[in-house]
Amino acid sequence: MSGDTLSDLLRAVRFRGALFYYIEGASPWVAEAPPASEIIPAILPGAEHMIEFHGVVKGSCWAAIAGESPLRLEEGDVVLFPQGDPHVMSSAPGMRAPGVDKSFFFSPRPPQLPYALSMTGAEITTARLDGGGGNPSTIACGFLGLDARPFNPLLAALPRVLRVPGSTLGADSWVTTFLRAVVTESNQRRPGGEAVLERMSEMLFVEVLRRHVDSLPPEQTGWLAGMRDPAVGRALSLLHERPAAPWTLEKLGEEAGLSRSSLHERFTHFIG
Repeated sequence: MSGDTLSDLLRAVRFRGALFYYIEGASPWVAEAPPASEIIPAILPGAEHMIEFHGVVKGSCWAAIAGESPLRLEEGDVVLFPQGDPHVMSSAPGMRAPGVDKSFFFSPRPPQLPYALSMTGAEITTARLDGGGGNPSTIACGFLGLDARPFNPLLAALPRVLRVPGSTLGADSWVTTFLRAVVTESNQRRPGGEAVLERMSEMLFVEVLRRHVDSLPPEQTGWLAGMRDPAVGRALSLLHERPAAPWTLEKLGEEAGLSRSSLHERFTHFIG
């Protein structure tokens, strides 16, 4: 086991990345996604949980859990919906689609992913990028499947909406390059492009997760905050690496370099 608790835990999880489509929107436009649980069979059959993410390649837009306050996204920003909530992407705040059509997600896939969508008003057609209209925006949209059962503590600890501003990533970051690659691969359909995008979507999730953990205040408690503590983090790694082992606080304390009472106190503080 390494000293990197987050990496140790992520190695125990089976990821399944699938970059699915991008949106070229001409204002006004709106797209609404149903709960992730309702479309998992169409997008990632066999996945236990699915996280949807969106990155602004060009322009700006708004993102919100359906019925809740929206967040403004600028070029380079990335937003995730870790809990699989139904959500809305739109050119202006407060917009809602007249209806959520799940048939699109169950329609036959093209020979090579991702889809390219052209959206003008409420009309959606499968098309290549064509620009047009005012205030054009290009949004890369993807899905990340992962095992839920060994990963429940992390999923439960994540917020319903997780946004990473592009300003914190930098214009030359690999995340920015990834967002541009979505559009490039969609247009060029190069051999191996789909596999490249799948791997990069996994990396995107890890990068967003790292930045979220780093942003937690020192007084923060909970599973993610406890993971930053050397002793509690090591104990959590052991519990996930060898869940069937007959762990006791004494044994975990020995591994973490603490007494039973000290480890119990730290666990109680962070985890409860």
